[in-house]
Amino acid sequence: MNFVDELRWRGMVHQLMPGTEELLAKEQVTAYVGFDPTADSLHIGHLCSIMILRHFQRAGHKPLALVGGATGMIGDPSGKSAERNLLTEETLRHNEAAIKAQLAHFLDFDAQAPNAAELVDNYDWMKDFSFLDFTREVGKHITVNYMMAKDSVKKRLNGEARDGLSFTEFTYQLLQAYDFLHLYQTKGCKLQMGGSDQWGNITTGTELIRRTLGPEADAYALTCPLITKADGRKFGKTESGNVWLDKRYTTPYKFYQFWLNVGDEEAERYIKIFTSLDREEIDSLITAHREDPGRRLLQRRLGEEVTCMVHSRADYDMAVEASGILFGKATKESLLKLDEATLLSVFEGVPTFEVGRDQALGAKAVDLLAGTTQCFASKGEMRKLVQGGGVSLNKEKLAAPDAVIGADDLIDGKYLLVQRGKKNYFLIIVK
Repeated sequence: MNFVDELRWRGMVHQLMPGTEELLAKEQVTAYVGFDPTADSLHIGHLCSIMILRHFQRAGHKPLALVGGATGMIGDPSGKSAERNLLTEETLRHNEAAIKAQLAHFLDFDAQAPNAAELVDNYDWMKDFSFLDFTREVGKHITVNYMMAKDSVKKRLNGEARDGLSFTEFTYQLLQAYDFLHLYQTKGCKLQMGGSDQWGNITTGTELIRRTLGPEADAYALTCPLITKADGRKFGKTESGNVWLDKRYTTPYKFYQFWLNVGDEEAERYIKIFTSLDREEIDSLITAHREDPGRRLLQRRLGEEVTCMVHSRADYDMAVEASGILFGKATKESLLKLDEATLLSVFEGVPTFEVGRDQALGAKAVDLLAGTTQCFASKGEMRKLVQGGGVSLNKEKLAAPDAVIGADDLIDGKYLLVQRGKKNYFLIIVK
């Protein structure tokens, strides 16, 4: 597989330093991508860079995933209008361990082959590097004029930042450049990859390598475009925030729903970027989708591929099952298959009532649903709807308004799902 050709047809190349393709064609190359450990989970904004490393390894090259334990303590000004809070070392170490575990879903770290992926942490080589040594060994090679010319610096200095640019952030590009130099010398790493907003930092690294080791030192750069939505807005953000890769923050159901709900134009781009499906299969899917967009073939396959890759086939199956509860003809058995987090995720935002166990267990349905809670405006309304088959409890038609609620009716021992008509849901939490 030709790595650059693979990225090009997928729309994953933004900038490419001259000579990069020739290097990749003549030898097995070691390359790295950096990940910022400011949270203990990556989010889908990182997925393009992760997929680049995944394709890189599949093409026979060696990927390095750098977790910025040292640079994460400072903060990168690229694409930001304000300096972010600095994290403690304890928080960073925790975040770093979590990110390492996540990356193992995408890259093969265990292979005996020479292109097995590796995880590196720049804290390991920066922790004993004194400020004086850094300024002597690194700072002397890169001029302030060179650093000031970078877009990420100019934008912050030209009024886009309320508080300007701190010296701490100004030094970030030197620290990232030194990472590249260190990996070049210790791992034979000749290529750094990342998002297009990283071009300035990456090219500072190639410049530092040449100025330190001589013009014959070959170091290269490749960036992918920053992924946006069809309307130009930032990809990966929802009204509730980032879409995380960790199910503690974004359930597999919500994760699957994100992909299921993208537009047709987005789905055509995303299925190339965020899956490993080959060109022939993707072209076939796009053709079939265009013939009948209403079936949402692209979105469904995109959701399946990415959810299985990030989570698991079992999580994907549960997400599909959960989707059917709101939008399909689900049964009580479907409801019982959901774990608690998924159940709450599916019914987030529906009217919720909390009642004591003594109020719920042994009570008549009509008293609980139209008295203790306000699922129905009145007992008369509820009785009338029950007679017409318009009330369901846990996805089963309620046969009689005077049916007694028992412990066996509770989902996970504490939930009752009430449905009035086709679209009105209520969740009762029994405590």
